[in-house]
Amino acid sequence: MSSVRMQERNPGQIVAMVLKYGVCVLVSVLVLVPLAMAVLGGFKRNADLVTSPFGWPETIVTSNYTDVITSTSFWQQLWNSTFVMLVTSFGVVLLASMAAFVFARIRFPGRELLFNFFTLGLLFPIAVAILPLYITLRQAHLVDTLWGIILPQIAFGLPGNILILRGFFAAIPTELEEAAALDGCGYFGFFWRVLLPLERPALAAVVVLTMVASWNNYFLPLLVLNNEKLYTLPLGIMQFRGQFGTDWAKVLAFISLALAPTVIFYLLAERHIVAGLTAGAVKG
Repeated sequence: MSSVRMQERNPGQIVAMVLKYGVCVLVSVLVLVPLAMAVLGGFKRNADLVTSPFGWPETIVTSNYTDVITSTSFWQQLWNSTFVMLVTSFGVVLLASMAAFVFARIRFPGRELLFNFFTLGLLFPIAVAILPLYITLRQAHLVDTLWGIILPQIAFGLPGNILILRGFFAAIPTELEEAAALDGCGYFGFFWRVLLPLERPALAAVVVLTMVASWNNYFLPLLVLNNEKLYTLPLGIMQFRGQFGTDWAKVLAFISLALAPTVIFYLLAERHIVAGLTAGAVKG
């Protein structure tokens, strides 16, 4: 049956299909090979990483992983990263959904101008605004605190997520809003009881993307945090760097363990990301 279907395809379709699958395989290799090297490198000695970085370890060393797992600092950094991630995600989803609702469903003078002002935030990543941001955090006494990471992450995460959610909220039929108004729902009731339940896939996509970005953030915690007890997981790598060298085997083991929660979470939530970014809202 499959051979008959292949014969029904013209050469152009076959070439396009081969190219499509070839690109998918290439991208998969580019993503999976570094992850596999990191996991495998955690079972090697530093000497093996120099002599055979891509090969199978001659002697499997499990102490790299056990030393990381049994260290108190790892679990403290895991808690710090989890706290920052959860609070950041909650703040982004709450504020972005309310702002997107206003821009999508409520008409007022200057709405589009204000929305365009919000979207300008996409042009200014944290790296560009780090100097004024650091001065602001220092004046607000937020340097060397977890809130000094959380609040900027929420602020810089709003523009893109407002842009995503506004399109979904605007696609909700006005008839549904009118029916809710007849049942006694005001703006907040319609937003809370009707709109948010309908747009759960879009909200799930925003949550997942925000959580992953917060978990992997390295630049902002590096500049804001000085107290090692407040370090997040990306900063934990620095504890393996000494004056005369770096324990690369433990670095790879630490990276593998730090990546495991995000990889597992992403695999579990992948269908929500795809549904939230590709599926349309309710049709009238």
